[in-house]
Amino acid sequence: MPSAQAGGADLAQMALSVHERASVPDTVERVLDFALAAVHCSHAAVVFVRGRRQLEVVASTDPAVDDLIATQMRSGKGPVLALVGKGADGVLVADTREEVRWPGWASTAVAVGVRSMIGVRLGTSDRTIGTLNLYDSRPHHFSVADVEVAHVLARHAAIALDRASDSENFSRALDSRKLIGQAQGILMERFDLDDTAAFEVLRRYSQDNNVKLRDVAQSIVVTRRLPGQAGRG
Repeated sequence: MPSAQAGGADLAQMALSVHERASVPDTVERVLDFALAAVHCSHAAVVFVRGRRQLEVVASTDPAVDDLIATQMRSGKGPVLALVGKGADGVLVADTREEVRWPGWASTAVAVGVRSMIGVRLGTSDRTIGTLNLYDSRPHHFSVADVEVAHVLARHAAIALDRASDSENFSRALDSRKLIGQAQGILMERFDLDDTAAFEVLRRYSQDNNVKLRDVAQSIVVTRRLPGQAGRG
């Protein structure tokens, strides 16, 4: 077993790594790698919550973990759903053969070879992003100290994921703005419009055809005409 000093060094390295500027997928993969090493468990997964209770497995180390998440979505009960609801910030399942809170989930866990589990909330002060889930094939594998380590990892991961998500959304917004500007320029040249009128053409086409403004702009930039409009010359 690693010393407390070594464990602290590992967590410090983890914190530096996940806070490096990276995409959401890269950040998630780093979190999983550190989680597996930090508590020496068999499997790990990061699950995002969409809407109120829709779960999405962003990354996992084994398909069996995906089955456990799917079981909870079908039944509406399980440790991950408990975490993204109004329950505790952490869940510890010592032995799935003895688990009585979520018997359906527990029986599936036993069937796929999972005997113990930690789940912790991934979130910032103002929103829940999802959960970090750690699994092992051995019963009573996880300790209270492991739960604390998972919480530390989850706090750093949540901040990094929140920042990565904001960065990606900002980048997409900039790309969309650039595309719309290019499409406006094409319409201005083709139909002798000013920029306000060109944008109104884009907006009206988007609304009338129930197509996102960015997608309309993308089509115009590629084809140099409005979608569905026959080419000239």
